[in-house]
Amino acid sequence: MTDVRLGVVGLGVRSALAEYAHRPGAGSRIVAACDSHQLRRESAVARYGPDVRVLADYRALLDAELDGVFVVTPDHTHEEIAVAFLEAGIATFVEKPLAITTAGCDRILDAALRSGTRLYVGHNMRHMPVVRAMRDLIQRGAVGQVKAIWCRHFVGHGGDFYFKDWHADRRNTTGLLVQKGVHDIDVIHWLAGATTRRVTALGGLSVYGDITDRAGRDGQVMTDWWKPEENWPPLAQRGLHPVVDVEDLSMMLMQLDDGGFASYQQCHFTPDYWRNYTVIGTEGRLENFGDEDAVVKVWQRRSDYRDDADLVVPVPAEDGTHAGTDPRIVNEFVRFIRDGAPTMTSPIAARDAVAAACAATASLRAGGHPIDVPRPDPAVERYFASVQPTNQSSPTEKAHDAGR
Repeated sequence: MTDVRLGVVGLGVRSALAEYAHRPGAGSRIVAACDSHQLRRESAVARYGPDVRVLADYRALLDAELDGVFVVTPDHTHEEIAVAFLEAGIATFVEKPLAITTAGCDRILDAALRSGTRLYVGHNMRHMPVVRAMRDLIQRGAVGQVKAIWCRHFVGHGGDFYFKDWHADRRNTTGLLVQKGVHDIDVIHWLAGATTRRVTALGGLSVYGDITDRAGRDGQVMTDWWKPEENWPPLAQRGLHPVVDVEDLSMMLMQLDDGGFASYQQCHFTPDYWRNYTVIGTEGRLENFGDEDAVVKVWQRRSDYRDDADLVVPVPAEDGTHAGTDPRIVNEFVRFIRDGAPTMTSPIAARDAVAAACAATASLRAGGHPIDVPRPDPAVERYFASVQPTNQSSPTEKAHDAGR
């Protein structure tokens, strides 16, 4: 089998997932790497071997005879870079979020449609074992018809991960409902088989805005300053980004297009780091405890509080980063490049998650005013439904797609 030739743009922390694609002789290899920082470029040879082509400007990769490329750069750069590679006919993996605005997502989708180039969005949580387990239980009817979902996201490392570099500046992210929240919004949509059409939200910069100790971190990556044993409690954090204007606490309510409802709450100064989903249907309720080595419990009988659920499903983590999700999305991307295989992720769903998050951010900053979420162009929806079908579609999703 001839190796798929791949490039990677951006050599920060998230670029580690591209290492799963460097399998010379086994189907794929990284042949080119790009980053604007010299120290990161110097790491490329150690990571991908002496034959890797190392560049400072992504535009030099457009004629490098690549079959595909990983775009794992800061969020605000996704739109420009993805459009360039799609228009060059190079299959493109874009780390989530697809873009930081709904218009930016639509521009990327349009570039994929016009060029006919394959587009993949790195929503790895669709591959997370606990999410797959919850979805499987819902598909099997464990809770009946889904009517309500809420997610509480405890971001215990928020001060280290999101308030010391570019993430803290809304010009680069729009806000953390987009940067971080699109993971969970996409999962909510996937579990419900429906998407958000109206939102309202509240939140604010509740803790980290009080910290005045700031520092520039050009050339550094998160692992250079992540010291969880030292940076607690949250107000003990030092060296925050010079610009901190994104919310560290956000609460979002969603009306779904099938009549259901959902909520998402995100806190960046909690001591623990995990996410808890509750799904309530016409015949029961399920909830996860933990999101890597986890357990899913289902209650199907009336009672007072009881820990002994009617169904208990242990969900161990799988091998690989992010509970085994990163090797899965890389393998799926390579298969998608090679033969157009169905994908569990969806560019339209990725766009819908960003659109909901952007609308919620606007609502939050307007004091909770309800905002309608714009739908994608029906022609674009039809295009992706025909060229990039998703696997594991639920009956609700199939009916929803058929009505479009």
